Amino acid sequence: MPLAFDSISHGSIAFGFFNIDSDMLLLERYFVFAPEFCEYVSDMAAREGKGAGKTPLRVYYIAEPEDIGDLMGAIHGIHYSGFIGETYRRFPFPEKEEDFKQKPDGYKTRAIVESMIGKYAEITEIPFTVDGGTQEISIGVYRFTRAVFHQLINYVWRGGYPRWKDQVRPDCVLAMKTTVEESRNELFKGIVFEE
Repeated sequence: MPLAFDSISHGSIAFGFFNIDSDMLLLERYFVFAPEFCEYVSDMAAREGKGAGKTPLRVYYIAEPEDIGDLMGAIHGIHYSGFIGETYRRFPFPEKEEDFKQKPDGYKTRAIVESMIGKYAEITEIPFTVDGGTQEISIGVYRFTRAVFHQLINYVWRGGYPRWKDQVRPDCVLAMKTTVEESRNELFKGIVFEE
């Protein structure tokens, strides 16, 4: 489930996985698959120095909130609106609470999820930017401190809430961790990967 994170630009915003059968992440109205997110983080980590730079990130953007849907209504099986509702019709919330774990093979549903989101979203490129002076990170219109950016990375590492099924992480997540831990980029200084 997405959690609330503090942004500099927009206050508290939602970030995270929204369905255990998919490896897609949401950041408010932006949607991106975890392998792409991990790849962009790894690319930043591979830069030396303060890591200042700007890279375009390809995302799905849903302009209207009603087209995003009602996550809690979909989870409870009472309101299947928008993209999230359609996702939960196809991949319902598990009946047993112990089965509520993020699946490391969520990439297998990518083609299905892409066909569903295509009805609601436009594909666009947003800037993924690091300010070398302030060490602020911008993902599109959302700006974060370095500490909160570390929290976003840790969220993906843990598999969000409810965490990765059987503590098994996808290869893209493992590769991201390795690159970040080996990084000489000041942006990643002090990051601690939480279990």
